[in-house]
Amino acid sequence: MAHIYIPSPLRTYVDGQSTVDIEGATVQEALANLVRQHPAIGKHLFAETGKLRQFVNIYRNEEDIRYLDREKTALDPKDEISIVPSVAGGAENDACMPHTLKPEEIRRYSRHLTLPEFGMEGQRKLKTSSVLVVGAGGLGSPLAMYLAAAGVGKIGIVDFDVVDETNLQRQILHGTKDVGRKKLVSARETIRDVNPFVEVETFDTALTSENALDILSGYDIVADGTDNFPTRYLVNDACVMLGIPNAYASIFRFEGQASVFAAKDGPCYRCLYEEPPPPGLVPSCAEGGVLGVLPGLAGAIQATEALKMLTGIGEPLIGRLLVIDALGMHFRALRIRRNPDCPVCGDHPSQTELIDYQAFCGIPTQPNGNAMNQETSLPEITVRELKNRIDQGNRPFILDVRKSHEYDIVNLGGTLIPLDELADRLDELEDHKNVDIVVHCRSGGRSSRAVQLMRERGFEHALNLKGGVLAWSDEIDPSMPQY
Repeated sequence: MAHIYIPSPLRTYVDGQSTVDIEGATVQEALANLVRQHPAIGKHLFAETGKLRQFVNIYRNEEDIRYLDREKTALDPKDEISIVPSVAGGAENDACMPHTLKPEEIRRYSRHLTLPEFGMEGQRKLKTSSVLVVGAGGLGSPLAMYLAAAGVGKIGIVDFDVVDETNLQRQILHGTKDVGRKKLVSARETIRDVNPFVEVETFDTALTSENALDILSGYDIVADGTDNFPTRYLVNDACVMLGIPNAYASIFRFEGQASVFAAKDGPCYRCLYEEPPPPGLVPSCAEGGVLGVLPGLAGAIQATEALKMLTGIGEPLIGRLLVIDALGMHFRALRIRRNPDCPVCGDHPSQTELIDYQAFCGIPTQPNGNAMNQETSLPEITVRELKNRIDQGNRPFILDVRKSHEYDIVNLGGTLIPLDELADRLDELEDHKNVDIVVHCRSGGRSSRAVQLMRERGFEHALNLKGGVLAWSDEIDPSMPQY
């Protein structure tokens, strides 16, 4: 097996690869097998007579073998073949390029243009390229801004949320003046300010199985900046079905991951994680927190991968998972193998259409198809009802299932037992088993799981506080801080 290095002008004929592993006992046999696997490259290497073109040089390791008999030049498995054609960047190429750069664009992108690996050709490729960013939040912010600054011609953004004050610690697309506004509005304004030469297309909607294929179609790259498992699997499957590479990243607390999925012959997200974790097992960033600069790190890596694939330079993270540890500042690249039995990208895929991803991730849905709030199936009490009982001197036992550092931020004065410790500490609540126990967290998700656990263990009077301390701050005491 020989490693053949492909120069950037010819990579488009080998599916964008910079190196290709080819069987061959001799140089000639390896080149013949290369052309057999990638016929389009043949005419750029060989004349109709079968002879190597005179403007193409072939090296074995560092040895020029133009004047050797390639059929007799043996290859060792560790040998490397380099194809070195003459390049010009001449006037004809400039004149025939349909998307030329304006003088002001040349000034703007001058630091790109002076990179030999990039140059005018790479910048023109960006100008005619498009990237769809799914989510205008922590990851989508640096993604969109760096893609725009780099000169990607068209950037699409999918989001339906509004800017919240808690977003500003990491979502740099938005500022204080944008709180309460649609994220798409502030995102468009910021991108236009970064680079007025970029076209911005916005989709004010949630990505669903019904609209995903239509929205993703036509884009060269999809950059997944989602924060939930149903949408993550949806993006992956849609990219595989459309044949669009997916520049992926995810973040939590101080750690992140990045890779490129759904590329030709590469693995997809399901090859890495065949199934999602059960609902509630992995906390959200709102529950677990996230270091504000971490999405900047991961999002910049996503943008880097997108730019590399669009211009054909470097080695994308196809088949590799980059694991980021911001606390220790460690980066590890782990190999990911494509699963030939993958139901979506495998040799014989069993899933050829988009499915109900809420159900796939174990999230119950209502008849109208919307995700069901798991609290609704449990006994609950509103913050106003709780306030009335306290005012009437009928204060119930209040159990806080958040973490201790959250309790330090704001609390209702209840007893603190974090959710992950609750199962082992229920004996501490035995004296309150026959009275109402109002369980709360930040917004109601963790407390609903706590109430379910408690009721299964015989605490029949456990009640979930709907909306948690956020609802208390909104409806009862606005002076209480939100986080």
